[in-house]
Amino acid sequence: MRDADNEIQRYGGGNMLTAIGDVMRRAYERGWITTRDGNISMRKREGRYLYITPSGWRKTIVHPEHVVRLEITEDPVTHQLIPNVREGQSPSGELWMHWNLQRDSKRTRTVVHVHATHIVAAIYAGVDLQKISAEFPEIARYTRVGQTVPTLPALSRELADVTAECLGLKHDGTLAFDIVGQSNHGVCAVAQDPWAAYEHIERLDHVCEIVLKSGVAAFAFTPRVSSNAA
Repeated sequence: MRDADNEIQRYGGGNMLTAIGDVMRRAYERGWITTRDGNISMRKREGRYLYITPSGWRKTIVHPEHVVRLEITEDPVTHQLIPNVREGQSPSGELWMHWNLQRDSKRTRTVVHVHATHIVAAIYAGVDLQKISAEFPEIARYTRVGQTVPTLPALSRELADVTAECLGLKHDGTLAFDIVGQSNHGVCAVAQDPWAAYEHIERLDHVCEIVLKSGVAAFAFTPRVSSNAA
């Protein structure tokens, strides 16, 4: 049996890969993505492979056999670990956003990126996600919300790097926060499994919906300036 199959069986990853498709379908049902939007990655603790949704694939029909399996190898120049994309493989265009958050993790980790409607709308309206989250116990108790990522080009390395910064990525791979909004774009959430990451998004989206429907003036929001900016 192949090493990848051994890894999946050893960690019960078959259920995790099934959950990736289930979460994508649920995100579509909730209007958080259109058919080909959104992406999810998963890496098992000390695993040799990164599993990530395919680029351009209809997310309503993602099943375990469609998830792209990338072998993690050492870059011959930098000697850093990188996901090796072989010929014929087509991982999500947001691969580097995922890899930034997966590379140094010492635990099983899932990263979910979708375009949650009320979160994106709240950011666009000027709402400070950290401030409102602190005022609603149903999210403050369970989900740590980081500073919002400023408007940056989708698929860019800068978006990937600043998303990691806003999630409070440390050298040991741990994170200060569970979720961040991304201006004019979406949201990135991190947890051990796909459904736990989904719940972080669900809580924040629900609170944003409440705030938007309340009619109160938006809280002041100052876009974060990346330390990577020129």
